Amino acid sequence: MGSIFETNDTLQITSEQGFPAELDLEKHIANPLSHKDFKEKIFEFRNKPKTRMYHKPPVRNFFAQNTGDVWIYWGQIEIIEVTLDYVNDTTSGKYRITKIFSPEEIETASKFLDGNKA
Repeated sequence: MGSIFETNDTLQITSEQGFPAELDLEKHIANPLSHKDFKEKIFEFRNKPKTRMYHKPPVRNFFAQNTGDVWIYWGQIEIIEVTLDYVNDTTSGKYRITKIFSPEEIETASKFLDGNKA
């Protein structure tokens, strides 16, 4: 028997999959956000293709916005719930933001982790 799970250390999602509208790169550059701005907020993502597993708390997962052209690495999150849909072969879940990178860190992380510029 084999495994059908893909293990990820990064949650990269699009706006359609639930990337938070509050995280806007232009606004973040002008007025940097902090994870404290989202301390009590639980976010959801939905319909990510394939069944996937993520590190469970207290281990971090990287958090990236998939713009279609590049991934923008925003920081770190904790996945707190995962729902696997075997019929549609998708993953949905809930997470909390534990670290927001500064604009400089976003640029560095994107170059270092993905070879892209944010």
